[in-house]
Amino acid sequence: MTMSEKKDANRGGRDAKAPVAERPESVRNVVLVGHTGAGKTTLIESLLAATGTIGRPGRVEDGSTVTDSDEIEHRLGRSVSLGLAPVEFAGIKVNLLDAPGYADFVGDLRAGLRAADAALFVVSAADGLDGATQLLWEECAAVGMPRAVVVTKLDSPRADFDETVAICQRVFGDGVQPMYLPLLDDHEQVGGVMGLLSQRIYDYTGGRRAEREPDPEHLELIEGPRNALIEGIIAESEDESLMDRYLGGERIDAKVLIDDLETAVARGHFYPVLPMGTVAHEGTDDAAMRVGAIELLELMTKAFPAPGEHSIPAVTSPDGAPKTPLECDPSGPLVAEVVKTTSDPYVGRISLVRVFSGTLRPEQPVHVSGHGRAERGHPDHDVDEKVGALSCPLGKVQRPVPQAVAGDIVAVAKLAHAETGDTLSAKDDPALMEPWVMPEPLLPVAVLAKAKSDEDKLGQALGRLVAEDPTLRLEINPETHQLVLWCMGEAHRDVVLDRLSNRYGVAVDTVPYRISLRETFTGNAKGHGRHVKQSGGHGQYAICDIEVEPMPNGGGFEFVDKVVGGAVPRQFIPSVEKGVRTQLERGVFAGYPLVDVRVTLFDGKAHSVDSSDMAFQTAGALALKDAAAKINGALLEPVDSVEIRVADEFVGAVMGDLSGRRGRVLGTEPDSSGRTLVRAEVPETELARYPVELRSLSHGTGVFTREYLRHEAMPPQLASKIVAEAAAS
Repeated sequence: MTMSEKKDANRGGRDAKAPVAERPESVRNVVLVGHTGAGKTTLIESLLAATGTIGRPGRVEDGSTVTDSDEIEHRLGRSVSLGLAPVEFAGIKVNLLDAPGYADFVGDLRAGLRAADAALFVVSAADGLDGATQLLWEECAAVGMPRAVVVTKLDSPRADFDETVAICQRVFGDGVQPMYLPLLDDHEQVGGVMGLLSQRIYDYTGGRRAEREPDPEHLELIEGPRNALIEGIIAESEDESLMDRYLGGERIDAKVLIDDLETAVARGHFYPVLPMGTVAHEGTDDAAMRVGAIELLELMTKAFPAPGEHSIPAVTSPDGAPKTPLECDPSGPLVAEVVKTTSDPYVGRISLVRVFSGTLRPEQPVHVSGHGRAERGHPDHDVDEKVGALSCPLGKVQRPVPQAVAGDIVAVAKLAHAETGDTLSAKDDPALMEPWVMPEPLLPVAVLAKAKSDEDKLGQALGRLVAEDPTLRLEINPETHQLVLWCMGEAHRDVVLDRLSNRYGVAVDTVPYRISLRETFTGNAKGHGRHVKQSGGHGQYAICDIEVEPMPNGGGFEFVDKVVGGAVPRQFIPSVEKGVRTQLERGVFAGYPLVDVRVTLFDGKAHSVDSSDMAFQTAGALALKDAAAKINGALLEPVDSVEIRVADEFVGAVMGDLSGRRGRVLGTEPDSSGRTLVRAEVPETELARYPVELRSLSHGTGVFTREYLRHEAMPPQLASKIVAEAAAS
């Protein structure tokens, strides 16, 4: 085969028209979730190959995968953002949403859950389940989302399908039951699957799917799992007589069982397990990559719900007035939501949009409404603009489509103002959907532009990144004046910095993150401020004497005038106060704001000609610095109220770690999710890397929130180190 022929074979259906849904009933929206390396992208490629969307599984000719279009994903070899790959099977358009598996990119995963109507959990038979996957299952259960499980990597020497199913049942619950068993060939590799309900063998070893009767030994393997599956289906059946008939020995027709199974799956009560082969056998090229693909497509198109069966989030007008609940109706009012925003250097901004009501068409005028998250750099906005071209993405290829009906997902070009989470609606009937819950970024990264010429570009680039990624928070700290990116974790940080450098051409340096400390006095001290200069003409003359005394924590600042006899003229007393206040903001020990002090002005001197407002401001500042030089100051650090939710087996490790961070554990209590809630007060200086370290401590199961509580005194040994560093700088 020539290189050109290989490329044509690899392209397969990429040059064909994209699948187009005419009505909501012919759409299925499925998000694939699972830990990094479980095989989600490979599975999608197998489904695309099985439907002829691409000629064969694997990377396409430009080096990208069929769901990963971001350049950083090509370099890392893993998904870091939500991808879309539509396929068509049996007249149904299945929108496959590939969600990143790493915990740092949970924002994209939540977006996938918002856009989908069912979830496919991809579990590696070689690696098992991780804590993050378990948390996600519980999140799906809370909203009643239909789920199924696909077991991958059955070719691995460590793979054990039965053990993997047992682990899923133990973690996910008894509703998890296999529908098919893997069929091993003479090489102990997956060559087909055995249907438990149909009692048929689906053999892929000949290069295509062939159906046949099972051998006697297969029937023995099927019997036990088949009985457990039937009992599970009957337990969920609406026909209450079915269990009595089954227990009485009656043979239940397979069609009845399949219908009941599909109903139970669609309602989120039953969770079938399917094996997926990923090994290419000699002489069959890529056929084994598709072992189980047809069975999975049948399950998704028959058992997963259409969009009309899934509830639609509440909708209001942009000013908050309630609106009539929406229905998944192509002829209804247009309401769609941007679930993902990306920037392409050649195409520009591309928005992944889920249409909930109405029909979206190219060049259609729309109203864009955004909730805004001002604290994260996302302002509220309500603007009108025009929709660009609509397309179905396949890797970097955008295949044009004429429309997107209610329930469908489509890529939209050239929405200049729309950001992730925004609502698209009709210009004459604007609407705003309630936002989905976004996690709070808790890892601070302080950055500086490498060169002066990069400073303007940095602001523009960060604005675009924040528009794309609602889990990224941009902050200019008013006290430390640092530009801080709040990220979900180290992997998220690395991706953000990579995009700044390689996508937007902005080079930055990361610098140590500075905590907003405070300074205060530990005792009374007197200060003398003398500002006397003579340089011809009017000079500068101001002398003041002050006494500084500490106030209780939270006392703020108080200025007291006790000048007698006009030592400081009345018009210059406010000048002394202003100078003191200015120096308070600059600090006197380590460059942090000075708080909780009372400053008393009790004496001074003035000159009839040379004294001025500015001279007494300077003298007041000098007097405060002089008082500070006579006493040891204290640094106050922020203390946060922290709530940590963690599995019971990690509570001891978490509490021990908190003690090592100078934290005070206030108590523990059972959480509604079955975990333990640990409440503590922890200095903010000890939390800079806590998102990373808690994840390691809890094997990915721990989550926490934090809220500023108060400032309190830092231990003297730590404070003296910071003061010494400030003096040396």
